[in-house]
Amino acid sequence: MSEYSPRKKGAVAIAISGGVDSSTAALLLKEAGHDVVGVTMSLGITAADEVPAQRRDSRESEDARRVCRKLGIPHDVLDFDGELDAMVIWPFVSEYLRGRTPNPCVKCNRAIKFGSLLRKVRAMGCEYLATGHYARVDHDRALSRLSIPRDAGKDQTYFLYAINKGDLHHVLFPLADYRKEEVRRLAAAARLPTSEKPDSQDICFVSKERMDSFIRQHAGKKILPGEIVNRAGKVLGRHRGLPFYTIGQRSGLGVSNPVPLYVLALDVAGNRLVGGEKCEVRATGLIADRINLLVNDPPERATAKIRYAHRAAPCSVTWAGENATIVFDKPQEAISPGQSVVVYDSSLVVGGGIIREAIR
Repeated sequence: MSEYSPRKKGAVAIAISGGVDSSTAALLLKEAGHDVVGVTMSLGITAADEVPAQRRDSRESEDARRVCRKLGIPHDVLDFDGELDAMVIWPFVSEYLRGRTPNPCVKCNRAIKFGSLLRKVRAMGCEYLATGHYARVDHDRALSRLSIPRDAGKDQTYFLYAINKGDLHHVLFPLADYRKEEVRRLAAAARLPTSEKPDSQDICFVSKERMDSFIRQHAGKKILPGEIVNRAGKVLGRHRGLPFYTIGQRSGLGVSNPVPLYVLALDVAGNRLVGGEKCEVRATGLIADRINLLVNDPPERATAKIRYAHRAAPCSVTWAGENATIVFDKPQEAISPGQSVVVYDSSLVVGGGIIREAIR
């Protein structure tokens, strides 16, 4: 447990990862007069085979420590290695084995960053946990609301919808009113050690280049090659193992076909990959479960995103407890079970859930 003791009410812990966004968020909190402590999550992870986990973790922690030293704020490193493994990595691999495409960042934010970490900093005496996410949270006595930030191009609310509605009251996003280029300029002006550090585009525990080997390493003999078939059951080729494919994927199938072939479905029971033409990838809607609502009265007309890089599309929503049925005004491509769907009312995040199946 940290030896940090808040000096005044409303103390803020900033989750500082060693990147420019969280570093600048810490700077803004300090300049606003908050009592701030930097906390770094030690995850024991690595982004490349040649970089040992301990060395990468140590490098990120040292960058965070240097920023905190520059700002004159305390810094703690908290161990989350075991929790990441149990709460994020194994569920991530298990979802792939079920023929689904998981989003580990959503799981990590709910279970660890705004779950375990929030509880730890609250136990340290901090009223708020701040991060370098590009998102906005507005607080009032009745309800804290999550919405899209000023820099809509960097909007990260898709990854944040699963935060518990009550916990949102203890969350701050200092970058809500800043564009990325402004964040870089602020960091440079303050001479923060991370001002020119490049952004990471990978999942925190595995790079895109290592994804296949990571899944194979953790799933072992459970991954088997099998047939690629069309909807009629005609065999078109062979796949390397279903976890290495996702709905809507075109490249990497290794099948010669008169027209481009796309992944339509992953038949786990038969260990078969179902392929077809692009028009067959489209679906009119979806059914989602594990719904997390951030508002009291969710609308029946809204927009929804079926993946992070997707433009929110107009839709009708039928809410039913922990489930929801979403029907889009226009068919959407590559609706993938296991991914999150996030619903918006203009810029306000209504909530979201996990896609169970597409409606065709």
